[in-house]
Amino acid sequence: MNHHDIHPVGAYGNVQRILMTIDAVGGVWRYAMDLAVGLKKSGIEVVFVGFGPRPTMTQRREAEALGVVVWSNLPLDWMVDDPALLDPVAEFITTTANLHKVNLLHLNLPSQANGLQTDLPVLVVSHSCVVTWFAAVEHRGIPRIWDWQARINQQGFARADLTIVPSQSHASALETCYGPLHDLHIVYNASRAVLRTVAPEPFMLAVGRWWDKGKNGQLLNAAAPKLKWPLIMVGSNQSPRGDTLAIEHAKHLGELPHAQTLALIERAGIFVSPSLYEPFGLAVLEAAHTRTALALADIPIYRELWDDAALFFDPTDPASLADCVNRLSRRAELRADLAAAAWRRAQILTPDLQLDQMLGHYRNMFHRTAHYPAAI
Repeated sequence: MNHHDIHPVGAYGNVQRILMTIDAVGGVWRYAMDLAVGLKKSGIEVVFVGFGPRPTMTQRREAEALGVVVWSNLPLDWMVDDPALLDPVAEFITTTANLHKVNLLHLNLPSQANGLQTDLPVLVVSHSCVVTWFAAVEHRGIPRIWDWQARINQQGFARADLTIVPSQSHASALETCYGPLHDLHIVYNASRAVLRTVAPEPFMLAVGRWWDKGKNGQLLNAAAPKLKWPLIMVGSNQSPRGDTLAIEHAKHLGELPHAQTLALIERAGIFVSPSLYEPFGLAVLEAAHTRTALALADIPIYRELWDDAALFFDPTDPASLADCVNRLSRRAELRADLAAAAWRRAQILTPDLQLDQMLGHYRNMFHRTAHYPAAI
């Protein structure tokens, strides 16, 4: 491709348009929608390009209110066993970028940068990856049959002009697995959840993709009979690949629209996250913003973000989880103190700060590639 294929910013006056890849399965959706709210207010148009299972009608409406939505029939990298199924991804992204005359590619899977043939600036965000997941959850490297996962991620990082990660913990995990990464930057995630307007109720809430072993739903299920307060679990327990977690000892509400999930978080007396693997943990931040007491697995990311603002438990021991949350359920003053501490910490992780940092990275990429946008 030559520069005549790219519509420079000057052709659109002050209008800036980016292509952002998304999926409807996990936390990337919430990240993308919340960021797009700020981008739209800044006058920057977003073309969402979706991969993997199609969004619900509620999700689709949310995205269409914020930008153009183009959904491919192509999979996410972790959903396939044959890497050849990902070969059309780069061409689909490039073709869509040209059709919509975007000025920058913001890819929420590093593997999606692999093989791109474009002069556009390419930013990748690593929200998670199979290689670091295996290191944290299974304490080993990925199975040999999935070696290609590490290879295409490595190639995606190399192809990108800049890589964003949501925490220092995830940056360290990536560089342990992949070695030093070029132009790696931390931009903490943010949440638009707001301070609770109702009194907390005596139940515990957990939110996650419970089919994912890294979310550690089996620990909650094992600990639930020993808990003093009722436990509600929100989120799917069946994966797109058919993996299922049986939830027998908690009230399982399945997958809910985001607004309903936030309403439950606002009512909960305790928010609990037992995860073995989290590059950030957006639901925990949402709970902190609503001033809910946090009971968290003792893993690096939660110590990085919530040390001294939560109670921690051993994520391999159901008795440790039960002791932690039962202590919180018995002590109203401790819950109030920790909820206040978590809320204060959450005020640092704001959408405005995240937006400012992302706009700064977009601007710097345009400086380097001579596609500097007037709108930023």
